[in-house]
Amino acid sequence: MPVTLHKVDYACWAADVQVARDLSLIYADAPAQRLPLPADEYILQHLSQGGLFCCARFNERLLGAVAVERDDEAWWLSHFCVRKATRRRGVGSRLLALVGESAYGEGRVLRVAVSSLMVGDQLLLSRLGYRLAEGGNYFELNPLASQGGMQ
Repeated sequence: MPVTLHKVDYACWAADVQVARDLSLIYADAPAQRLPLPADEYILQHLSQGGLFCCARFNERLLGAVAVERDDEAWWLSHFCVRKATRRRGVGSRLLALVGESAYGEGRVLRVAVSSLMVGDQLLLSRLGYRLAEGGNYFELNPLASQGGMQ
């Protein structure tokens, strides 16, 4: 499945009806306990606060998304979700790999707060190479370290 990365910021979401619809469908499939607000409210709040969504795109449709907040050191990931109909096909793993490549291109590491994770999420992150930070507050993937860059 040739999945590509598609970044959605507020302008993209507001201008592209299909992107808005797809993002809404992705988060509508999320278990209620995973989102702090109903799906559409969560999406709007995240985007209006300057966040973005990194999405898995296949055949011009968005199939999965992860919320991203960027700072000077890292991209903080949260609220990862893949459409129910496409789960267990590698979409999520591919999306996280593409996000890692994009973060690497900007000289950033990836971090995920432990407080936002369920046990299954922690297992997936560990399998994908994320490591629990020394203080235990977040998981981190540092693609720069494996490339001989920043540590």
